[in-house]
Amino acid sequence: MFSAQVQFASPQLETSVPSSQRVPSLAQYPSGTHSSALSQQGGPQGTGQLLVPVVVSEPVSVSVSEPVPVPESVSESVSASVGSSRSTWPQAHGSRRETSAARICGRAYHEVVSDLPVLRFGTPRKLPKASSLPGRVAVLDVAFAADQVGSPFEKVTGTFLRDLGDRLAVWVDHHDHERQRDFASDPRFVLATKAQHGACPEMVTPELVLRIGKVDTILCHTDFDGICAAAKWVLGGIEPYTGADDDARAIDTRMGFPSPEGVRLDRALRGRPRDDALKQTIFRYLAGRATDPALRAQIKLAAAEAEALEEGAKWLAEKYALHGRIALVDVGADAPPFDKTTLLLLGQQKATIAVVRHKGSLAIAAAFDSGVDLLKILGIDGGMPTRISISEKRLDEVLEKLR
Repeated sequence: MFSAQVQFASPQLETSVPSSQRVPSLAQYPSGTHSSALSQQGGPQGTGQLLVPVVVSEPVSVSVSEPVPVPESVSESVSASVGSSRSTWPQAHGSRRETSAARICGRAYHEVVSDLPVLRFGTPRKLPKASSLPGRVAVLDVAFAADQVGSPFEKVTGTFLRDLGDRLAVWVDHHDHERQRDFASDPRFVLATKAQHGACPEMVTPELVLRIGKVDTILCHTDFDGICAAAKWVLGGIEPYTGADDDARAIDTRMGFPSPEGVRLDRALRGRPRDDALKQTIFRYLAGRATDPALRAQIKLAAAEAEALEEGAKWLAEKYALHGRIALVDVGADAPPFDKTTLLLLGQQKATIAVVRHKGSLAIAAAFDSGVDLLKILGIDGGMPTRISISEKRLDEVLEKLR
């Protein structure tokens, strides 16, 4: 008889499953692994079903050799979510025994997807062609395009939505945009402002994942916020590690202090901002509950590369010039490689608003709690109120309106 003692450990689940019978971590499998490559033994060749830990309301004992009664405190919500459906638990010996224990769905273990979704990346200004995304699509942490920054909503976001049509399963985002009200009556759109949700992962809940159901593709933003949200989605709305939501909020708002895990992941992404293979590695690491040492080693190497970029930012920060409440630095062609986020943060130590002029664009940022709304001041209809990127042709306007 196989048994597991399930103890509540907010916000995650702990089990006392013998090591010989544990389902291997998702992180053991390469990017793009699907059901044909996962076994009924919890390894390669089989169903590819992903068992997802979620919060339990009280300690429960699970014995899969016989039906397990659902605690009264959770039975009503479980019944409403999954009715009388039953699930399966992959066994170490290759057998699969049905058990009503899986009906604790949303409180113990439940199956979210039978195939791992394809992961793709996008930005507000650059979205992949809808035809290149298979099946039902979940869009996470991708803001609507803003007309005033060279990426018109109708041309970018609107075209994408029209081409995708009914295949859009859900769009979850926390960036301000005046067009959000146009989608208020569509339950597929879960939209908020930056003030309401400092980061996207906290918006990905078990209830939302269950309501939307299976998706075939996740399209997410390229930063820690987006990739963490994607990993949380495949984990059924549960944090990849304790405190991941807090880390995403601290990193995306640049307020507070992320954990060492969050710092390492953020620095890795900033160290190799155009490395999509690294983004896939971080996704698999997080989807595997941040436990795979081999993937962690790769991430550490990438994070180390951010050090040189941060040193370049420190060197450039000495060139900031003050214009009222603006600190402006003009990054020339002969500048060393640098991390733009670090440079903007260093500029905010000198003035309320930091402006970095680089390669034809202006990166403008203020502290999350500064009270500055760059979107409103500069007449931009979407994005983050405290960080934007616009054409350098508007430099005189910026100096006049923000000074």
